[in-house]
Amino acid sequence: MRSPQNTATTPARSWFVRGRLVGAAAIAFTVSVAIENAVLAGTGAPTYGAPIDKVLAYYAANRDAVAIASGLVALYLPLLLVFLTGLHGLVQRRGAAGTDCSRLAVTAGATLSATFVLVNALQIGLALSAGGLAEPTPAFELVWQIHAAAFALALPTLGTTCIGAALATHASGLTPAWQRLLGLVGGSLLLAAGLGNLAIADGSPLIFGGLLGFAAWLAWLLATGVRLARS
Repeated sequence: MRSPQNTATTPARSWFVRGRLVGAAAIAFTVSVAIENAVLAGTGAPTYGAPIDKVLAYYAANRDAVAIASGLVALYLPLLLVFLTGLHGLVQRRGAAGTDCSRLAVTAGATLSATFVLVNALQIGLALSAGGLAEPTPAFELVWQIHAAAFALALPTLGTTCIGAALATHASGLTPAWQRLLGLVGGSLLLAAGLGNLAIADGSPLIFGGLLGFAAWLAWLLATGVRLARS
C-alpha cells in the first residue's frame, strides 16, 4: 500500500515528466527544421520565381540534399504533433484557461502536417523525375507550381498553429507575456503572408514576410521548449 506522500506527489511527477517530454519535442523539432533549411539553402535551392530550367538543374544535381531534407521532414512532423498534443494535455491539467486555444493549435497543426506531407511528396517527385529529363516538360512545371501553391497555403495554417499555441501557453501560465507577444507577431505575419498565397507561389517577395513570421515561430518554439524542459 502506497504512503499518502507518494500518492500526493504522483501527479506532480507525472506533470514534470510530461512537461520535459513536450519541451524536448519542441527543441528537437526546431533543430530538425533548422537543419533542413540549412541543407536546402546550402545547395542553392531555387526560389519560386526561378526559371523552370534552373529548377530542373537543381533537382537533377541535388538528389541527395532532397533525400536528407525529406528524411528530416519525416522526423519533425511527428515531433510537431507530439509537442502540440502534449501541450494540450498540459494546458488541460492546469485548468480550463487556454484549453480552446490549445485545441485550435492541435487541429491547425494536424492540417499543417498534412499540407507539409504534400509539399514534401511533390519535392520528392521533382527530384526523382529530374534525373531523366533533358529539358523541363509541362508535367514537371505543373508539379513545381503545385509544390509552390501548397507551400504558400501552408503559411496561414502555420500562423494559426502558432497563435493558438502562444495564447494557450500564456493563458495557462506556462509562458510569460513576451513569449505570447512573439508568438502573436510570428503568427500574424504568417497569416498576412497567406493572403497573398498566389503571388507567393508565383515568386513574389511577399514570401519574406512569411519567412520572418516562421523565424519568430521557431524562436517561440525553442524558448517554450527550453522553458518546459527545465520546468
